[in-house]
Amino acid sequence: MIWNKTAECMSDKKREDLQLNRLRDTVKTAYEKTPYYKKRSAKQKIKYSDIKQLSDISKLPFTSKADLREGYPFNMFAVPMNEIVEVHTSSGTTGTPVVAGYTRRDIDTWSEVMARALTMAGATNEDIIQNCYGYGLFTGGLGVHYGVHRIGATIVPISAGQTKRQLQIMQDFGTTIITCTPSYALYLAEAAYEAGINMRKIKLKSGCFGAEMWTESIRNEIEKRLKITALNIYGLTEIIGPGVAHECEAKNGLHISEDHFYPEIISPDTLEPLPDGEKGELVLTTLTREGMPMIRFRTKDITALHRGKCACGRTTVRMERITGRSDDMLKIRGVIVFPSQIEKALLEMKGIEPHYQIIVTRPHHLDEIEVQVEATKEIFSDEIRHLEAVRDKIENHIEKAIGLRVKVTLVEPKSLPRSEGKAIRVIDKRAI
Repeated sequence: MIWNKTAECMSDKKREDLQLNRLRDTVKTAYEKTPYYKKRSAKQKIKYSDIKQLSDISKLPFTSKADLREGYPFNMFAVPMNEIVEVHTSSGTTGTPVVAGYTRRDIDTWSEVMARALTMAGATNEDIIQNCYGYGLFTGGLGVHYGVHRIGATIVPISAGQTKRQLQIMQDFGTTIITCTPSYALYLAEAAYEAGINMRKIKLKSGCFGAEMWTESIRNEIEKRLKITALNIYGLTEIIGPGVAHECEAKNGLHISEDHFYPEIISPDTLEPLPDGEKGELVLTTLTREGMPMIRFRTKDITALHRGKCACGRTTVRMERITGRSDDMLKIRGVIVFPSQIEKALLEMKGIEPHYQIIVTRPHHLDEIEVQVEATKEIFSDEIRHLEAVRDKIENHIEKAIGLRVKVTLVEPKSLPRSEGKAIRVIDKRAI
């Protein structure tokens, strides 16, 4: 089922014409009305009339998270504050938070793209959707909320946490779709198992999981444990929140709502555009956002774009699952390592749970990685010799995957921290 066939199944020519017109309008609005972009335009003499074709977007400079922090709190807004009806922010854990402002039309756009996303997960007005994303300044909770309202489904706005209550409501209310982080989905599955809940007797059919990077192996674990279809959702505060892209039932990439967001892939090293199919950093430009137009925002997320009609019937471009971030990759003794590579290797092994942490240290001026991973109850209760054999197998498997020897520590089941929001997978102690 497709929510908006006109937008999601548009011909390439029609879509490109629409994107060009909207891109020109966005650039004009940004450089005439946004304080930050006005200042930049005066220095660089950029005009919206310079955009003759879509490829001309490469003439425009990038926008970074540092730029948005420089514009804190409201210098990225293109409308007066009396037209901003809602604000959200990033967590600000790594510095000044990013502030996002929305007009009424922006909220309408957000509702629309989230309705498309939820429809890809099978949502109709007959569904009961349990929203476990946090409400408040984080965009996840309200983004899903608006999309559910647009579809006309029933929403259970339970937010994050309260795991026992989540499971009780899931059973009592007949929840059919769940939205949360993939790490919290695993935590729910673990709690359900401990409570003796038979997931086959629950009406849950699918879930929209995002807000953190996750692998195909984690998808398989979620589907096996919760007995559902697990689909990937993508978004970010700087662009609109969740709903920028979502997987359909084909699970062959996330469909980007290209009538609202223009995607590019660039080389993180040269910053030059890369062709479809090549992996690089995702750059996004908003095409319809009024309150805070965003031009060539560097997401830092590593992915690739693929075009062509999907098996689901949609013609929108598909982005691959995020495999890492250009600013999160680890450089260990000259070798570039993405945490997702380690996760994938871990979850291909038997005898361990899908709960782990990667700890990076620098003893004696040499970088080291320790991977702490929970053993299953059966393995952990076994004799030391067997534990050591399992550990050695995991170390060898990871070395083959990343080309680097790491230390693996098998820890007791349930000893690593669980997360009700974004899981902290990497602890880098080198700067401490």
